[in-house]
Amino acid sequence: VQLQASGGGLVQAGGSLRLSCVVSGLTFSRYGMGWFRQAPAKEREFVAGINWSDRSTYYADSVKGRFTISRDNAKNTVYLQMDSLKPEDTAVYYCAARGGGIERLPRNYAYWGQGTQVTVSS
Repeated sequence: VQLQASGGGLVQAGGSLRLSCVVSGLTFSRYGMGWFRQAPAKEREFVAGINWSDRSTYYADSVKGRFTISRDNAKNTVYLQMDSLKPEDTAVYYCAARGGGIERLPRNYAYWGQGTQVTVSS
């Protein structure tokens, strides 16, 4: 199983980025997908998740209204559209997969991507 995240970079506050995560080695359409992030000296935290069954979405309060998660099962890809970025969004962003519904704890995800760095300057 491989999860390949991309799309990170350096952006000014108020700007936008779109992260992508291409998944191989599992039946993507049957897996819940999540995005997490980890800033230096902080624990990894849930950002957003999307169910496999009804595509219902879930967000951390800190990103609600600014970030949008989506998935394209034909392309085995999950996206995270990030708008109105803030310096506090700076972190390494990870995609993750789990069989079943969305969970907010990282330990409940079986598969992880390598991470992509997002840096937001003020």
